[in-house]
Amino acid sequence: MTKLESKVPEGPLHEKWDNRKHHYGLVSPNNKKKHTIIVVGTGLAGASSAASLAEMGYKVKNFCISDSPRRAHSIAAQGGINANKNYPNDGDSTWGLFYDTIKGGDYRSREANTYRLAQLSSNIIDQAVAQGVPFAREYGGELATRSFGGALVSRTFYARGQTGQQLLLGAYGALMRQVDGGNCEMFAHREMLDLVMVDGRARGIITRNLFTGALERHAADAVVLCTGGYGRAYFLSTNAVNSNATAAWRCHKRGALMANPSYVQIHPTCIPASTEYQSKRTLMSESLRNDGRIWVPKNKEDVGKPPNSIPPEDRDYYLERKYPAFGNLVPRDVASRNAHYMVKQGYGVGPLRNAVYLDFSTAIKEKGKAAIEAKYGNLFDMYQKITDENPYEQPMRIFPAVHYVMGGLWVDYDLMSNLPGLFVAGEANFSDHGANRLGASALMQGLADGYFIVPASVSNYLATERFNLTPVKDDQAEFKAVEKDVRANIDELLKLNELALKKPAEERRTVIDIYSELGKILWDDVGIERTAEGLEHALEAIPRLREEFYSGVLIPGSDDTFNKYLEIAGRVADFLEVGELMARDALDRDESCGCHFRADHQTPKGEALRNDEDFAYVAAWEYKGRGEKPVLHKEELEFEFVELKQRSYE
Repeated sequence: MTKLESKVPEGPLHEKWDNRKHHYGLVSPNNKKKHTIIVVGTGLAGASSAASLAEMGYKVKNFCISDSPRRAHSIAAQGGINANKNYPNDGDSTWGLFYDTIKGGDYRSREANTYRLAQLSSNIIDQAVAQGVPFAREYGGELATRSFGGALVSRTFYARGQTGQQLLLGAYGALMRQVDGGNCEMFAHREMLDLVMVDGRARGIITRNLFTGALERHAADAVVLCTGGYGRAYFLSTNAVNSNATAAWRCHKRGALMANPSYVQIHPTCIPASTEYQSKRTLMSESLRNDGRIWVPKNKEDVGKPPNSIPPEDRDYYLERKYPAFGNLVPRDVASRNAHYMVKQGYGVGPLRNAVYLDFSTAIKEKGKAAIEAKYGNLFDMYQKITDENPYEQPMRIFPAVHYVMGGLWVDYDLMSNLPGLFVAGEANFSDHGANRLGASALMQGLADGYFIVPASVSNYLATERFNLTPVKDDQAEFKAVEKDVRANIDELLKLNELALKKPAEERRTVIDIYSELGKILWDDVGIERTAEGLEHALEAIPRLREEFYSGVLIPGSDDTFNKYLEIAGRVADFLEVGELMARDALDRDESCGCHFRADHQTPKGEALRNDEDFAYVAAWEYKGRGEKPVLHKEELEFEFVELKQRSYE
């Protein structure tokens, strides 16, 4: 069994990060230019990592799946970014942000990682302000904040409903400055298809040029993976269609452990699906819960009535009723689960009875339409364009959708995977959020990793391992062998089209067909509410679906040109394996915690019931081959500074 060493420093919680930095090795300025570092991904974690490493003097190669880093999915994070600056003087602190985050994650994250995240939060705001990120400000000029779920203080900094976009523009500016200065080489339209290991260390990657189909080899001294999460496995999610699991999953197949894959966040405030042919769900920011009130009709016979015709006394503001302390600002997992219950019990509203209301009439009456428009105007416009309903005049319809994954590649305190030289940052790793991520914490983690942790820990790796890092070239045997494997995978996919064409016309299926069915299995069996029976069903259904996929599926076109069908086929092949591992992890974790809610493990009030005695660990899975049972490794979670309690937001 692989021994998992978290490498958390000794000492008091608030001194661990400083202690670690004091002992990090350094690379001299003259030697930095001799090191090449690959950064895969150009979202907040990737752009900030690449910009910071290049600024330090390293030669950086940065890989972008789109035409520009500005198209990274980080722009979709709307509501804000947490930091414990305590500007409103409402009692916030580093400990407060740490405690809310670790409690919000239902005590399934490392104390030291989560505390470091809280410590770095203020630095991120300072960095972003210095870059010119236009955060909202109060009349007097200080930065404005608002509240997000799972906290009783106002610590979320924001730029209307475009916080992720504005932060990404800041990181993008820093990155392009390095590109312009020749310190960072940008590779657009590239998809990482494999990791190259040399002498047991990550030393390069194989990419595919998505325009020409050419396979390319890239060598380096370290690889930093910032490719986001695998939420698109569910087919319908708020993630961009280009978001995928392939880079992380190919690293997993090369030996990197995948941690807590069943921890999937389902965001409570998304526009409900309107047809089975829909390819994506749309996020409405959690910030809307600052002023919006969530309700359903008290009487089932009212669910078909226009919402404004239902008087206040006939409305069930169920979150305010069940959780008076936090009200509509309970954590996302709690809000999503309760919306699911309401719809399941027959109180769903809208044409498909698949939504609950998010109502701003009270806020508009108290604060005025102009005030609400100033805070959420672009979000209201977006909602109206999609639904043709005016949220100033009638409540929004919302329902949960897959939004983020807390699982990812296992990393130690230095954000290095169990493969030496492979660092993983942002949503691609598992490290900071436990079983549930609080709102406005994704941007915080991506930028903490990229601006502050990766530059220090990668430098330490290069300094301390300098005698083991022998020179590598992309024409040596290891690179050729991995490229040959990638070529074989692509050829296998293209042959599936030939097999499909041999089937009777009525039995031929497209890749999207298979993908959509996988998403439905995952949503039904590995979704908001899970049961042992459902998870066992998923573990039977997904391998059957994978077998059907490899028996022949329509993938038109060739591999020597732009071919979206081929791209998606490769990603669906990986999702079929990811989905099976998610179900297996969820079945193995015979408890409820955060977003992983097992119906057979709940309190009398319907809340997630943990089993700390048997499951207070990180589940890290080792790949053993397609269709083979993976091997589970465990990292026990040690809590020295917080007391484990049953979460309560009442």
